[in-house]
Amino acid sequence: MPHWKFKLHEVIYEADTPTGRLFDIALLVVIIISVVLVMMESVTWMLEKYAYEFYVAEWIITAIFTIEYALRIIAINKPKRYIFSFYGIVDLLSTLPSYIGFIFGGANLLFAIRALRLLRVFRVLKVTRYIGESRKLIDALKNSRAKIFVFLFAVLIICIIAGTLMHLVEGKGGGFDNIPLSIYWCIVTLTTVGFGDIAPVTPLGRLIASLIMITGYGIIAVPTGIVSAEYSKATEKPIQNTQVCPNCNASRHQDGAKYCHKCGFLLND
Repeated sequence: MPHWKFKLHEVIYEADTPTGRLFDIALLVVIIISVVLVMMESVTWMLEKYAYEFYVAEWIITAIFTIEYALRIIAINKPKRYIFSFYGIVDLLSTLPSYIGFIFGGANLLFAIRALRLLRVFRVLKVTRYIGESRKLIDALKNSRAKIFVFLFAVLIICIIAGTLMHLVEGKGGGFDNIPLSIYWCIVTLTTVGFGDIAPVTPLGRLIASLIMITGYGIIAVPTGIVSAEYSKATEKPIQNTQVCPNCNASRHQDGAKYCHKCGFLLND
């Protein structure tokens, strides 16, 4: 890899160098400004009054993101690894609406897609202070997914049984016209949302509803406990390395690693 390309990669993809940190901070500021502009454009009177200013600002931001997207492709030996990665797709989707609107019209219909730029914040916030803890949290969520799936499946069964029971008890007279509608009521009640659009009127129905409400308080705490238990198991020191391989775009390297764990490419010049 040419030296200039390696240095470009250090600036764009890394966060453990002064220039890389400065690049991330500048990009974070642009992302926040972009998202604020999207929200302001949704306000009718602001759009009518500052339409030209919004238009100019949007194209300036689009140009910045376009240049950044091109540089990210240039700075890596295998561009497809970035282009088809999650953040590569987010970068592309957050940049395209302005060009699509310019070519085909209807830019206002695509302005909400630009809010996807906020997802880029998670990549920018890869500073050493937070990267280790964020990885611990992600690992805890991954390790908990099987338990959470089983738990959600059990909750779904409860909702189906309770919803069917409420349909039999209340019937159409109480607003429980069919089983799917009754299941919807059960989910709303179990999660303690309580829209109030459907409510039981019979004593037995209210008793069942009360039991579902009480059960809901216990159910809400279960996923939190599962994730917390997995998070507490991660007692080892979290990885602080923020380096991304210049060749294959792999991350999550061990601290002090000199070569990529995936392709063996040299990480440090």
